[in-house]
Amino acid sequence: MVSTGYIGITRQSGLLKELQTVANNIANISTTGFRREGVVFAESVQPLDAAGGGVSMATARVRFTDEAGGTMTRTGGRFDLAIDGPGFFMVETPQGNRLTRAGSFTPNGEGDLVSATGFRVLDAGGAPVFIPPDAEDVGIAEDGSVSANGRPVAQIGVFEVENPQLLLREDGVMFRSDAEPLPAEDSRVKQGFIEGSNVNAIIEMTRLIEVQRAYELGQKLLDREDEQIRSAIRTLGRTT
Repeated sequence: MVSTGYIGITRQSGLLKELQTVANNIANISTTGFRREGVVFAESVQPLDAAGGGVSMATARVRFTDEAGGTMTRTGGRFDLAIDGPGFFMVETPQGNRLTRAGSFTPNGEGDLVSATGFRVLDAGGAPVFIPPDAEDVGIAEDGSVSANGRPVAQIGVFEVENPQLLLREDGVMFRSDAEPLPAEDSRVKQGFIEGSNVNAIIEMTRLIEVQRAYELGQKLLDREDEQIRSAIRTLGRTT
């Protein structure tokens, strides 16, 4: 009975993590540059003190990020940028450089191009991208080259990592890489566009219902197991 309870608890813990993940995906359906997250379930087998005995428990400690690109929406903004391909922009944060697909940028008071959260956008060499204050006609080429009033002024960096699944998510739209990011070769910058979330609302809502039902079923099984234990205790108490 005790093993049954432990098995049920590990299953419920994993389903709760998946429920929270799916709910977070749904909450970020409209977040620029957001990438859907999922949970990976695995089986953990523990031997028992009996011939051929063992118990299998579920674990859900690993998460993965869906690498599919989101829908590009034309905005016409001079500094609204999207990436066609697997690359990322790089921004400077107090905790270090981070990768992001959220390309809604704007120059700040000092002329540095910054993200919606105020972090400076970095160029191909890792330096902040500076936009001259008198720049009126700003063009951004597919390789990230920035021209102002007909003359080149910077090149926005576009980076990639060898294994995107090793990226560590820090929030909905920023990622940290322990490996040094490399210049992206198969990615193109699209000026006047932003990339939306890659969350499919119908799929996520369907999954949310499935996980909720599975969690409720697991809770009923735990409740029955608890009642069996209580009943056994009451029976033993009457016979002693």
